[in-house]
Amino acid sequence: MKTVRCVRASLAASVAVALNVGGTLAQPLTGAPTPPAFKFTTPMPQGVVVPDSVDTRLGILRFLGGVPDQASTDKIYDNLDFQRAVQAYLLALPVVNQMANRTATLSIGPANTTVPIWEQMVDSRTVELTANDNTPYTWMWLDLRNGPLVVEAPPKVLGTVNDIWYHWAADIGFTGPDHGEGGKFLLLPPGYKGDVPPGYFVVRPGSLSVWVVWRSFVVDGSPAPGVDLVKKMTKVYPLGQSGAPPQMKFVNMSGKPFNMVGPGDFRFWELLNEALQNEPTEAVDPTTLGFWASIGIQKGKPFAPNDRMKRILTEAAAVGDATGRALFYRNREKEALFFDNRNWKRPFIGGYRFEWQPGVANLTGSAMYFFAATGVTPAMDTQIVGEGSTYPWTATDADNNPLDGGKSYKLHLPPHIPVKTFWSVIVYDAQTRSMLQTDSQFPSVSSQSKTVRANADGSVDVYFGPKAPAGHESNWVQTVPGKSWFTILRLYGPLEPWFKQEWRPDDIVLQP
Repeated sequence: MKTVRCVRASLAASVAVALNVGGTLAQPLTGAPTPPAFKFTTPMPQGVVVPDSVDTRLGILRFLGGVPDQASTDKIYDNLDFQRAVQAYLLALPVVNQMANRTATLSIGPANTTVPIWEQMVDSRTVELTANDNTPYTWMWLDLRNGPLVVEAPPKVLGTVNDIWYHWAADIGFTGPDHGEGGKFLLLPPGYKGDVPPGYFVVRPGSLSVWVVWRSFVVDGSPAPGVDLVKKMTKVYPLGQSGAPPQMKFVNMSGKPFNMVGPGDFRFWELLNEALQNEPTEAVDPTTLGFWASIGIQKGKPFAPNDRMKRILTEAAAVGDATGRALFYRNREKEALFFDNRNWKRPFIGGYRFEWQPGVANLTGSAMYFFAATGVTPAMDTQIVGEGSTYPWTATDADNNPLDGGKSYKLHLPPHIPVKTFWSVIVYDAQTRSMLQTDSQFPSVSSQSKTVRANADGSVDVYFGPKAPAGHESNWVQTVPGKSWFTILRLYGPLEPWFKQEWRPDDIVLQP
Protein backbone atom coordinates (compact mmCIF):
# COMPACT_ATOMS: atom_id res chain seq x y z
CA MET A 1 0.00 0.00 0.00
CA LYS A 2 2.85 2.34 0.81
CA THR A 3 4.29 1.82 -2.70
CA VAL A 4 0.94 2.52 -4.32
CA ARG A 5 0.51 5.72 -2.28
CA CYS A 6 3.97 6.85 -3.40
CA VAL A 7 3.14 6.27 -7.07
CA ARG A 8 -0.14 8.14 -6.68
CA ALA A 9 1.61 11.03 -4.99
CA SER A 10 4.20 11.14 -7.75
CA LEU A 11 1.47 11.18 -10.39
CA ALA A 12 -0.37 13.97 -8.59
CA ALA A 13 2.81 16.00 -8.45
CA SER A 14 3.38 15.41 -12.18
CA VAL A 15 -0.14 16.58 -12.98
CA ALA A 16 0.35 19.69 -10.85
CA VAL A 17 3.57 20.54 -12.68
CA ALA A 18 1.88 19.86 -16.04
CA LEU A 19 -1.03 22.14 -15.21
CA ASN A 20 1.42 24.89 -14.17
CA VAL A 21 -1.22 26.88 -12.32
CA GLY A 22 -0.72 30.59 -12.93
CA GLY A 23 1.82 30.06 -15.74
CA THR A 24 1.71 29.84 -19.54
CA LEU A 25 0.78 26.41 -20.88
CA ALA A 26 0.95 25.35 -24.54
CA GLN A 27 -1.08 22.16 -24.15
CA PRO A 28 -2.49 20.93 -20.79
CA LEU A 29 -1.67 17.30 -20.04
CA THR A 30 -5.07 16.07 -18.92
CA GLY A 31 -6.73 12.70 -19.04
CA ALA A 32 -5.81 9.26 -17.80
CA PRO A 33 -2.14 8.27 -17.57
CA THR A 34 -0.87 6.12 -20.39
CA PRO A 35 -0.93 2.55 -19.09
CA PRO A 36 0.94 1.04 -17.47
CA ALA A 37 1.50 3.67 -14.77
CA PHE A 38 5.07 4.16 -13.76
CA LYS A 39 6.92 6.68 -11.66
CA PHE A 40 7.23 9.27 -14.47
CA THR A 41 4.01 8.50 -16.36
CA THR A 42 1.98 11.61 -17.24
CA PRO A 43 -1.57 12.08 -18.48
CA MET A 44 -1.74 12.15 -22.29
CA PRO A 45 -3.94 14.51 -24.37
CA GLN A 46 -6.40 12.96 -26.79
CA GLY A 47 -5.00 12.30 -30.26
CA VAL A 48 -1.38 11.71 -29.28
CA VAL A 49 -1.69 7.95 -28.88
CA VAL A 50 -2.93 5.87 -31.82
CA PRO A 51 -5.33 3.01 -31.04
CA ASP A 52 -4.35 -0.56 -31.85
CA SER A 53 -6.57 -0.39 -34.96
CA VAL A 54 -7.97 2.49 -37.01
CA ASP A 55 -10.77 2.20 -39.58
CA THR A 56 -9.87 4.34 -42.66
CA ARG A 57 -10.66 4.57 -46.35
CA LEU A 58 -7.63 2.33 -46.81
CA GLY A 59 -9.23 -0.34 -44.61
CA ILE A 60 -8.26 -1.31 -41.05
CA LEU A 61 -4.79 -0.09 -40.12
CA ARG A 62 -3.22 -1.99 -37.22
CA PHE A 63 -0.52 -0.81 -34.80
CA LEU A 64 1.61 -2.44 -32.14
CA GLY A 65 2.36 0.20 -29.55
CA GLY A 66 2.10 2.90 -32.24
CA VAL A 67 4.08 1.07 -34.95
CA PRO A 68 2.10 -0.02 -38.05
CA ASP A 69 2.27 -3.69 -38.91
CA GLN A 70 3.65 -4.75 -42.28
CA ALA A 71 0.29 -5.07 -44.05
CA SER A 72 -0.72 -1.61 -42.87
CA THR A 73 2.66 -0.19 -43.86
CA ASP A 74 2.21 -1.51 -47.41
CA LYS A 75 -1.23 0.11 -47.64
CA ILE A 76 0.08 3.40 -46.29
CA TYR A 77 2.96 3.62 -48.77
CA ASP A 78 0.78 2.62 -51.72
CA ASN A 79 -1.62 5.39 -50.74
CA LEU A 80 1.17 7.93 -50.18
CA ASP A 81 2.81 7.23 -53.53
CA PHE A 82 -0.56 7.37 -55.26
CA GLN A 83 -1.56 10.66 -53.59
CA ARG A 84 1.76 12.24 -54.46
CA ALA A 85 1.50 10.98 -58.03
CA VAL A 86 -1.98 12.47 -58.55
CA GLN A 87 -0.82 15.82 -57.21
CA ALA A 88 2.35 15.57 -59.30
CA TYR A 89 0.13 15.03 -62.34
CA LEU A 90 -1.96 18.13 -61.65
CA LEU A 91 1.15 20.22 -61.05
CA ALA A 92 2.64 18.93 -64.32
CA LEU A 93 -0.37 19.77 -66.52
CA PRO A 94 1.19 23.08 -67.68
CA VAL A 95 4.57 21.67 -68.71
CA VAL A 96 3.16 18.51 -70.32
CA ASN A 97 0.67 20.69 -72.18
CA GLN A 98 3.64 22.64 -73.52
CA MET A 99 5.70 19.53 -74.26
CA ALA A 100 2.89 18.08 -76.39
CA ASN A 101 2.64 21.36 -78.28
CA ARG A 102 6.42 21.49 -78.78
CA THR A 103 6.74 17.85 -79.84
CA ALA A 104 4.00 18.24 -82.45
CA THR A 105 5.40 21.52 -83.78
CA LEU A 106 8.95 20.17 -84.11
CA SER A 107 7.62 17.20 -86.06
CA ILE A 108 7.05 19.70 -88.87
CA GLY A 109 10.58 21.08 -88.80
CA PRO A 110 13.41 22.34 -86.57
CA ALA A 111 13.12 25.00 -83.89
CA ASN A 112 13.92 28.66 -84.67
CA THR A 113 13.06 28.43 -88.37
CA THR A 114 9.80 26.43 -88.56
CA VAL A 115 6.64 28.50 -88.30
CA PRO A 116 3.23 26.80 -88.39
CA ILE A 117 0.67 29.36 -89.54
CA TRP A 118 -3.06 28.85 -89.93
CA GLU A 119 -3.54 31.09 -92.94
CA GLN A 120 -7.27 30.36 -93.26
CA MET A 121 -7.74 30.18 -89.47
CA VAL A 122 -7.65 27.15 -87.19
CA ASP A 123 -10.43 24.72 -87.99
CA SER A 124 -11.77 21.59 -86.35
CA ARG A 125 -9.13 19.35 -87.94
CA THR A 126 -6.55 20.95 -85.68
CA VAL A 127 -6.76 19.19 -82.32
CA GLU A 128 -5.54 21.88 -79.94
CA LEU A 129 -6.81 23.03 -76.57
CA THR A 130 -9.56 25.64 -77.09
CA ALA A 131 -8.03 27.38 -80.10
CA ASN A 132 -10.21 29.94 -81.85
CA ASP A 133 -11.33 30.04 -85.48
CA ASN A 134 -11.61 33.82 -85.62
CA THR A 135 -8.00 34.88 -86.21
CA PRO A 136 -5.02 33.38 -88.04
CA TYR A 137 -2.51 31.90 -85.58
CA THR A 138 1.24 32.01 -86.01
CA TRP A 139 3.52 30.24 -83.58
CA MET A 140 6.98 28.88 -83.23
CA TRP A 141 9.22 27.09 -80.78
CA LEU A 142 12.59 28.66 -80.14
CA ASP A 143 15.70 27.03 -78.67
CA LEU A 144 18.07 29.24 -76.67
CA ARG A 145 20.73 26.59 -76.05
CA ASN A 146 23.16 28.30 -78.41
CA GLY A 147 22.58 31.75 -76.98
CA PRO A 148 20.24 34.74 -77.31
CA LEU A 149 17.83 35.00 -80.21
CA VAL A 150 16.21 38.02 -81.79
CA VAL A 151 12.58 37.81 -82.92
CA GLU A 152 11.49 40.52 -85.31
CA ALA A 153 7.73 40.66 -84.83
CA PRO A 154 5.38 42.16 -87.42
CA PRO A 155 2.93 44.98 -86.64
CA LYS A 156 -0.78 44.51 -86.03
CA VAL A 157 -0.58 41.26 -84.06
CA LEU A 158 -1.63 40.15 -80.59
CA GLY A 159 0.74 37.68 -79.00
CA THR A 160 2.72 36.41 -76.06
CA VAL A 161 5.88 34.57 -75.01
CA ASN A 162 5.61 31.60 -72.62
CA ASP A 163 8.36 29.31 -71.35
CA ILE A 164 8.16 25.52 -71.18
CA TRP A 165 6.72 25.71 -67.64
CA TYR A 166 3.92 27.91 -68.99
CA HIS A 167 5.12 31.00 -67.20
CA TRP A 168 4.36 34.26 -68.95
CA ALA A 169 7.53 36.07 -70.10
CA ALA A 170 6.30 38.92 -72.32
CA ASP A 171 3.58 40.14 -74.64
CA ILE A 172 4.09 40.97 -78.30
CA GLY A 173 1.90 43.28 -80.36
CA PHE A 174 -1.02 45.42 -79.25
CA THR A 175 -0.64 44.54 -75.56
CA GLY A 176 3.16 44.37 -75.69
CA PRO A 177 5.85 47.04 -75.38
CA ASP A 178 5.74 47.59 -79.15
CA HIS A 179 2.04 48.58 -78.88
CA GLY A 180 1.22 46.78 -82.10
CA GLU A 181 3.88 48.56 -84.14
CA GLY A 182 6.16 45.53 -84.38
CA GLY A 183 9.73 45.45 -83.18
CA LYS A 184 12.79 43.47 -82.16
CA PHE A 185 12.48 41.21 -79.13
CA LEU A 186 15.69 39.85 -77.60
CA LEU A 187 15.17 36.50 -75.86
CA LEU A 188 17.92 35.68 -73.35
CA PRO A 189 18.62 32.18 -72.00
CA PRO A 190 18.10 31.62 -68.26
CA GLY A 191 21.13 32.81 -66.32
CA TYR A 192 22.48 34.88 -69.21
CA LYS A 193 25.13 37.32 -67.95
CA GLY A 194 26.48 38.71 -71.21
CA ASP A 195 26.05 42.19 -72.64
CA VAL A 196 22.54 43.30 -73.53
CA PRO A 197 22.71 45.83 -76.36
CA PRO A 198 20.17 48.65 -76.59
CA GLY A 199 17.40 48.78 -79.14
CA TYR A 200 15.54 45.61 -78.14
CA PHE A 201 12.58 44.61 -76.04
CA VAL A 202 14.35 42.23 -73.66
CA VAL A 203 12.65 38.98 -72.64
CA ARG A 204 14.00 36.60 -69.99
CA PRO A 205 12.06 33.32 -70.10
CA GLY A 206 12.58 30.62 -67.49
CA SER A 207 13.55 27.85 -69.92
CA LEU A 208 15.65 27.17 -72.99
CA SER A 209 12.63 26.06 -75.02
CA VAL A 210 10.33 29.02 -75.58
CA TRP A 211 6.93 29.29 -77.24
CA VAL A 212 6.17 32.45 -79.22
CA VAL A 213 2.62 32.83 -80.50
CA TRP A 214 0.55 35.61 -81.98
CA ARG A 215 -2.62 36.21 -83.90
CA SER A 216 -3.11 38.50 -86.86
CA PHE A 217 -6.55 39.80 -87.72
CA VAL A 218 -9.12 39.62 -90.48
CA VAL A 219 -9.27 42.72 -92.68
CA ASP A 220 -12.51 43.33 -94.60
CA GLY A 221 -13.42 39.68 -94.13
CA SER A 222 -10.08 38.34 -95.33
CA PRO A 223 -7.19 36.89 -93.28
CA ALA A 224 -4.76 37.41 -96.20
CA PRO A 225 -3.49 40.94 -95.40
CA GLY A 226 -2.50 40.01 -91.86
CA VAL A 227 -0.97 36.69 -92.94
CA ASP A 228 1.03 38.36 -95.70
CA LEU A 229 2.41 40.89 -93.23
CA VAL A 230 3.44 38.13 -90.83
CA LYS A 231 5.24 36.16 -93.52
CA LYS A 232 6.97 39.27 -94.83
CA MET A 233 8.13 40.74 -91.52
CA THR A 234 8.81 37.79 -89.19
CA LYS A 235 12.48 36.95 -88.61
CA VAL A 236 14.39 34.91 -86.03
CA TYR A 237 18.19 34.98 -85.80
CA PRO A 238 21.04 34.80 -83.27
CA LEU A 239 22.00 38.06 -81.62
CA GLY A 240 24.49 39.92 -83.83
CA GLN A 241 23.49 38.17 -87.06
CA SER A 242 20.78 40.48 -88.35
CA GLY A 243 22.63 40.85 -91.62
CA ALA A 244 22.15 37.20 -92.58
CA PRO A 245 19.01 35.85 -90.88
CA PRO A 246 18.09 32.25 -91.70
CA GLN A 247 15.19 31.57 -94.04
CA MET A 248 11.92 31.07 -92.19
CA LYS A 249 9.82 28.07 -93.18
CA PHE A 250 6.14 28.94 -92.95
CA VAL A 251 3.84 25.90 -93.04
CA ASN A 252 0.14 26.48 -93.62
CA MET A 253 -1.70 24.17 -91.22
CA SER A 254 -5.28 25.17 -92.06
CA GLY A 255 -7.42 22.19 -92.98
CA LYS A 256 -4.72 19.66 -92.06
CA PRO A 257 -5.19 16.98 -89.39
CA PHE A 258 -2.80 17.95 -86.59
CA ASN A 259 -2.80 17.03 -82.90
CA MET A 260 -1.13 19.05 -80.14
CA VAL A 261 -3.07 17.72 -77.15
CA GLY A 262 -0.99 15.71 -74.72
CA PRO A 263 -1.65 12.16 -73.48
CA GLY A 264 -3.38 11.37 -70.20
CA ASP A 265 -1.77 7.96 -69.67
CA PHE A 266 1.72 6.78 -68.67
CA ARG A 267 3.27 8.76 -71.53
CA PHE A 268 2.37 11.88 -69.55
CA TRP A 269 5.19 11.05 -67.11
CA GLU A 270 7.66 10.48 -69.92
CA LEU A 271 7.00 13.93 -71.34
CA LEU A 272 7.39 15.46 -67.88
CA ASN A 273 10.71 13.66 -67.39
CA GLU A 274 11.94 14.81 -70.80
CA ALA A 275 11.26 18.43 -69.89
CA LEU A 276 12.90 18.09 -66.49
CA GLN A 277 16.06 16.54 -67.91
CA ASN A 278 16.48 19.07 -70.71
CA GLU A 279 15.48 22.36 -69.13
CA PRO A 280 16.78 24.46 -66.21
CA THR A 281 14.45 24.13 -63.23
CA GLU A 282 15.22 27.30 -61.29
CA ALA A 283 11.88 28.76 -62.37
CA VAL A 284 9.99 25.88 -60.73
CA ASP A 285 9.17 26.07 -57.03
CA PRO A 286 10.79 23.53 -54.66
CA THR A 287 7.51 21.95 -53.59
CA THR A 288 6.52 21.13 -57.17
CA LEU A 289 9.98 19.68 -57.86
CA GLY A 290 9.61 17.72 -54.64
CA PHE A 291 6.36 16.14 -55.75
CA TRP A 292 7.93 15.12 -59.04
CA ALA A 293 11.03 13.78 -57.27
CA SER A 294 8.84 11.74 -54.91
CA ILE A 295 7.60 9.67 -57.85
CA GLY A 296 11.04 9.21 -59.40
CA ILE A 297 11.26 12.19 -61.78
CA GLN A 298 14.28 14.24 -60.79
CA LYS A 299 16.81 16.21 -62.81
CA GLY A 300 20.00 14.31 -63.54
CA LYS A 301 18.58 10.94 -62.53
CA PRO A 302 17.05 8.19 -64.68
CA PHE A 303 13.30 7.75 -64.62
CA ALA A 304 13.07 4.00 -64.12
CA PRO A 305 9.99 3.06 -62.09
CA ASN A 306 9.65 -0.58 -61.03
CA ASP A 307 6.52 -2.58 -61.81
CA ARG A 308 4.80 -1.42 -58.63
CA MET A 309 5.40 2.26 -59.37
CA LYS A 310 4.41 1.81 -63.01
CA ARG A 311 1.04 0.51 -61.85
CA ILE A 312 0.65 3.38 -59.41
CA LEU A 313 1.70 6.00 -61.97
CA THR A 314 -0.61 4.58 -64.64
CA GLU A 315 -3.58 4.70 -62.26
CA ALA A 316 -2.56 8.14 -60.99
CA ALA A 317 -2.51 9.46 -64.56
CA ALA A 318 -6.04 8.16 -65.09
CA VAL A 319 -7.23 9.73 -61.83
CA GLY A 320 -5.29 12.91 -62.58
CA ASP A 321 -7.01 13.22 -65.95
CA ALA A 322 -10.38 12.54 -64.31
CA THR A 323 -9.60 15.19 -61.69
CA GLY A 324 -8.74 17.72 -64.39
CA ARG A 325 -12.09 17.00 -66.00
CA ALA A 326 -13.93 17.46 -62.70
CA LEU A 327 -12.08 20.71 -61.95
CA PHE A 328 -12.94 22.07 -65.39
CA TYR A 329 -16.43 20.78 -66.14
CA ARG A 330 -17.72 20.59 -62.55
CA ASN A 331 -15.77 23.38 -60.89
CA ARG A 332 -17.07 24.10 -57.38
CA GLU A 333 -15.25 27.36 -56.64
CA LYS A 334 -17.57 30.33 -56.36
CA GLU A 335 -14.68 32.53 -57.52
CA ALA A 336 -14.91 30.79 -60.89
CA LEU A 337 -18.25 32.40 -61.69
CA PHE A 338 -18.46 35.70 -63.55
CA PHE A 339 -21.95 36.43 -62.24
CA ASP A 340 -24.05 35.57 -59.22
CA ASN A 341 -26.99 34.44 -61.36
CA ARG A 342 -25.37 32.79 -64.38
CA ASN A 343 -23.32 29.65 -65.09
CA TRP A 344 -20.65 31.46 -67.12
CA LYS A 345 -17.20 30.86 -65.66
CA ARG A 346 -13.85 32.61 -65.73
CA PRO A 347 -10.82 31.07 -67.46
CA PHE A 348 -8.57 32.38 -64.69
CA ILE A 349 -9.29 31.75 -61.01
CA GLY A 350 -6.81 33.88 -59.13
CA GLY A 351 -5.70 35.85 -62.17
CA TYR A 352 -3.19 34.77 -64.77
CA ARG A 353 -0.76 33.90 -61.95
CA PHE A 354 -3.34 31.56 -60.38
CA GLU A 355 -3.06 32.86 -56.81
CA TRP A 356 -5.52 33.07 -53.92
CA GLN A 357 -3.46 36.04 -52.77
CA PRO A 358 0.09 37.12 -53.58
CA GLY A 359 2.42 34.21 -52.92
CA VAL A 360 -0.40 31.68 -52.30
CA ALA A 361 -0.94 29.34 -55.26
CA ASN A 362 -4.46 28.54 -56.41
CA LEU A 363 -3.90 24.90 -57.32
CA THR A 364 -7.45 24.43 -58.58
CA GLY A 365 -7.25 27.46 -60.84
CA SER A 366 -4.00 26.34 -62.44
CA ALA A 367 -5.02 22.71 -63.00
CA MET A 368 -8.43 23.72 -64.34
CA TYR A 369 -6.96 26.16 -66.84
CA PHE A 370 -4.12 24.04 -68.15
CA PHE A 371 -6.34 21.00 -68.54
CA ALA A 372 -8.27 22.86 -71.22
CA ALA A 373 -6.35 25.88 -72.47
CA THR A 374 -3.10 27.21 -73.91
CA GLY A 375 -1.40 30.56 -73.62
CA VAL A 376 -0.92 32.67 -70.50
CA THR A 377 -0.85 36.45 -70.62
CA PRO A 378 -2.12 39.34 -68.49
CA ALA A 379 -3.94 40.53 -71.62
CA MET A 380 -6.44 37.69 -71.13
CA ASP A 381 -7.13 38.97 -67.63
CA THR A 382 -7.17 42.69 -68.33
CA GLN A 383 -9.67 45.07 -66.76
CA ILE A 384 -8.91 47.85 -69.24
CA VAL A 385 -11.89 48.89 -71.35
CA GLY A 386 -11.46 48.16 -75.05
CA GLU A 387 -8.18 46.23 -74.67
CA GLY A 388 -7.31 42.55 -74.66
CA SER A 389 -10.08 40.00 -74.56
CA THR A 390 -12.26 38.06 -72.16
CA TYR A 391 -13.38 34.44 -72.30
CA PRO A 392 -16.53 33.50 -70.38
CA TRP A 393 -17.27 29.82 -70.91
CA THR A 394 -19.78 27.23 -69.82
CA ALA A 395 -20.24 23.47 -69.96
CA THR A 396 -23.74 23.44 -68.48
CA ASP A 397 -27.22 24.67 -69.33
CA ALA A 398 -29.48 26.91 -67.25
CA ASP A 399 -30.39 23.93 -65.05
CA ASN A 400 -26.71 23.16 -64.45
CA ASN A 401 -26.82 19.97 -66.51
CA PRO A 402 -23.94 19.04 -68.88
CA LEU A 403 -24.49 20.06 -72.47
CA ASP A 404 -25.61 17.01 -74.45
CA GLY A 405 -24.75 16.78 -78.13
CA GLY A 406 -27.96 14.90 -78.83
CA LYS A 407 -30.19 17.72 -77.57
CA SER A 408 -31.05 21.19 -78.83
CA TYR A 409 -30.26 24.43 -76.99
CA LYS A 410 -30.47 28.21 -77.41
CA LEU A 411 -28.16 30.95 -76.16
CA HIS A 412 -29.59 34.49 -76.04
CA LEU A 413 -27.11 37.36 -76.23
CA PRO A 414 -28.86 40.57 -75.15
CA PRO A 415 -28.70 43.72 -77.30
CA HIS A 416 -25.59 45.87 -77.50
CA ILE A 417 -22.99 43.14 -77.10
CA PRO A 418 -20.14 45.09 -75.46
CA VAL A 419 -17.18 44.65 -77.78
CA LYS A 420 -14.88 47.05 -79.54
CA THR A 421 -13.72 44.49 -82.10
CA PHE A 422 -15.92 41.37 -82.40
CA TRP A 423 -17.47 38.46 -80.51
CA SER A 424 -17.69 34.76 -81.21
CA VAL A 425 -19.24 31.58 -79.81
CA ILE A 426 -17.20 28.42 -80.46
CA VAL A 427 -18.18 24.86 -79.53
CA TYR A 428 -15.60 22.38 -78.17
CA ASP A 429 -15.55 18.62 -77.68
CA ALA A 430 -15.51 17.81 -73.96
CA GLN A 431 -13.22 14.85 -74.66
CA THR A 432 -10.43 16.62 -76.55
CA ARG A 433 -11.08 20.21 -75.39
CA SER A 434 -10.65 21.05 -79.06
CA MET A 435 -13.12 22.28 -81.67
CA LEU A 436 -15.99 19.85 -82.11
CA GLN A 437 -15.56 17.87 -85.33
CA THR A 438 -18.80 17.81 -87.32
CA ASP A 439 -19.88 18.47 -90.91
CA SER A 440 -18.88 22.10 -90.34
CA GLN A 441 -15.24 23.13 -90.67
CA PHE A 442 -15.75 25.96 -88.19
CA PRO A 443 -18.07 25.07 -85.28
CA SER A 444 -18.92 28.64 -84.38
CA VAL A 445 -21.12 31.70 -84.74
CA SER A 446 -19.40 35.08 -84.85
CA SER A 447 -20.09 38.75 -85.47
CA GLN A 448 -17.38 38.48 -88.14
CA SER A 449 -19.83 36.53 -90.27
CA LYS A 450 -22.09 38.59 -92.52
CA THR A 451 -24.73 35.84 -92.45
CA VAL A 452 -25.37 35.95 -88.69
CA ARG A 453 -28.87 37.30 -88.06
CA ALA A 454 -29.71 39.66 -85.22
CA ASN A 455 -33.17 40.09 -83.73
CA ALA A 456 -35.12 43.32 -84.16
CA ASP A 457 -33.81 44.69 -80.84
CA GLY A 458 -30.20 43.93 -81.76
CA SER A 459 -29.94 40.82 -79.61
CA VAL A 460 -28.61 37.58 -81.08
CA ASP A 461 -29.79 34.00 -80.57
CA VAL A 462 -27.32 31.16 -81.10
CA TYR A 463 -28.64 27.63 -81.55
CA PHE A 464 -26.95 24.30 -80.83
CA GLY A 465 -28.05 20.78 -81.72
CA PRO A 466 -27.79 17.88 -84.17
CA LYS A 467 -30.15 19.62 -86.60
CA ALA A 468 -30.55 23.28 -87.47
CA PRO A 469 -33.84 24.90 -86.44
CA ALA A 470 -35.76 26.05 -89.49
CA GLY A 471 -34.94 29.62 -90.43
CA HIS A 472 -31.95 29.85 -88.07
CA GLU A 473 -29.32 27.95 -90.02
CA SER A 474 -26.86 30.87 -90.06
CA ASN A 475 -26.97 31.12 -86.24
CA TRP A 476 -26.62 27.38 -85.60
CA VAL A 477 -23.71 25.21 -84.46
CA GLN A 478 -23.98 21.49 -85.10
CA THR A 479 -23.45 19.11 -82.18
CA VAL A 480 -23.03 15.33 -82.10
CA PRO A 481 -25.25 12.83 -80.24
CA GLY A 482 -23.24 10.92 -77.65
CA LYS A 483 -20.76 13.76 -77.17
CA SER A 484 -20.74 16.36 -74.42
CA TRP A 485 -19.61 19.84 -75.38
CA PHE A 486 -18.82 23.24 -73.96
CA THR A 487 -18.56 26.71 -75.43
CA ILE A 488 -16.51 29.85 -75.02
CA LEU A 489 -18.01 33.29 -75.63
CA ARG A 490 -15.08 35.42 -76.74
CA LEU A 491 -15.33 39.19 -76.41
CA TYR A 492 -12.50 41.02 -78.15
CA GLY A 493 -11.99 44.52 -76.82
CA PRO A 494 -14.63 44.23 -74.06
CA LEU A 495 -16.37 47.49 -73.22
CA GLU A 496 -17.52 49.10 -69.98
CA PRO A 497 -20.93 47.35 -69.72
CA TRP A 498 -19.07 44.05 -69.50
CA PHE A 499 -16.79 45.13 -66.68
CA LYS A 500 -19.67 46.74 -64.78
CA GLN A 501 -21.75 43.58 -65.38
CA GLU A 502 -24.49 45.69 -66.88
CA TRP A 503 -24.53 43.28 -69.81
CA ARG A 504 -24.77 39.57 -69.11
CA PRO A 505 -25.26 36.70 -71.57
CA ASP A 506 -28.18 34.44 -70.73
CA ASP A 507 -27.54 30.88 -69.69
CA ILE A 508 -27.89 28.24 -72.39
CA VAL A 509 -31.44 26.91 -72.38
CA LEU A 510 -32.53 23.39 -73.31
CA GLN A 511 -35.15 23.50 -76.09
CA PRO A 512 -38.27 21.32 -76.17
